[in-house]
Amino acid sequence: MNKYDFDCVIDRRHTGAVKYDGLDAMFGRHDVTPLWIADLDFAVCPDIIDALRQRLEHPVLGYSAAPEAYWQSIIDWQARRHGFKVERGELAFIPGVVKGIALCVNYFTSRGDAVVIQPPVYHPFRMVIEGNDRRVLENPLVFDGEQYRMDLDGLADLLRRERPRMMILCNPHNPIGLQWDAPTLARVAALCRETGTVVVSDEIHGDLVLHGRPHIPFLDVSDDARAVGVMLGAPSKTFNIPGLVSSWMVVKSEGLRRDFYRWMEVNEFSSPVMISTIGAEAAYTAGEQWLDEMMAYVERNIEYAIDYVDRNIPGVRVVCPEASFLLWLDFNALNLEQEQLMDLLVNDARIAANDGTMFGRQGKGFARLNVGTPRCVLTAALDHIRDAVKNIAQ
Repeated sequence: MNKYDFDCVIDRRHTGAVKYDGLDAMFGRHDVTPLWIADLDFAVCPDIIDALRQRLEHPVLGYSAAPEAYWQSIIDWQARRHGFKVERGELAFIPGVVKGIALCVNYFTSRGDAVVIQPPVYHPFRMVIEGNDRRVLENPLVFDGEQYRMDLDGLADLLRRERPRMMILCNPHNPIGLQWDAPTLARVAALCRETGTVVVSDEIHGDLVLHGRPHIPFLDVSDDARAVGVMLGAPSKTFNIPGLVSSWMVVKSEGLRRDFYRWMEVNEFSSPVMISTIGAEAAYTAGEQWLDEMMAYVERNIEYAIDYVDRNIPGVRVVCPEASFLLWLDFNALNLEQEQLMDLLVNDARIAANDGTMFGRQGKGFARLNVGTPRCVLTAALDHIRDAVKNIAQ
């Protein structure tokens, strides 16, 4: 019998939640079901709340230091869940994965340098690169109508021709939900070592691989990967605690790590705050059953959504994910312009989903839907999409 209730609908409005209170700014209306930004609508594991509450009952909130138990909880989690060995000296705190990417961009590259991304991909990658006056180089994923793959030949040509200083890897890949296999990651590592390209691997969805598949950390696939790689992770997606901002990075290569970590330390970029370490440690030490039950619930939601779309919404299909609680929906058969598609979803179906072109022009005809929500909410949303699509067909 399950210990946790993921069917409970929680009112998150007026709590400062971007997913809800940011609807007007993002979609121009608030009377839509928010299935966009990648956080969960489930109550956080009570052990995390209890740990925070216990600390906040103390009347003094002074300067705090990260206890060794915090670092050890990350090390133990990686070993237990992914068979990935991390040493304490290889770890550093970062105040969010996107901020970690920005730190890497600013440290390892200079203005005008090129950075590789693989669209359709998480949009802050491009924003961080361009916002820091670097150049985006695209190696788009290849879509065969069913699934995506990495264009390794294209990547090889791009790296050898342009000699970029950095590549940002999404592993698992957002928004597609692909967990890259070890041979693919090893090939990326070999190519990047050959061309002197630092690989920043965003692995924030790594704990959320579906149906018993293993997560494959980039730094675990080869000596090449360990020589060029910076791995970023966090408990935020895993345990629905992005508001605590407790992310971390692993760098195996001493040559990459030594001066980089010193630069972060002297600028206090790697100094965690109290609630970050308390929440993360509680999550990694006491949240495993919550995560297992949550993932089983999400897997059932994904299976339900795929079956529902296949049976009830002709002209729409779901790209079957291997990780996370996000679905990549293909609306291309409806022959709508992207603006028409988003109007259909937002104003007809009253669903707030991410515009596929947010992730690159390769996302035209697609939308990203967050199914990390109670089943009754998901069912109603799919019903609304069904009805909206049916109306345009009449």
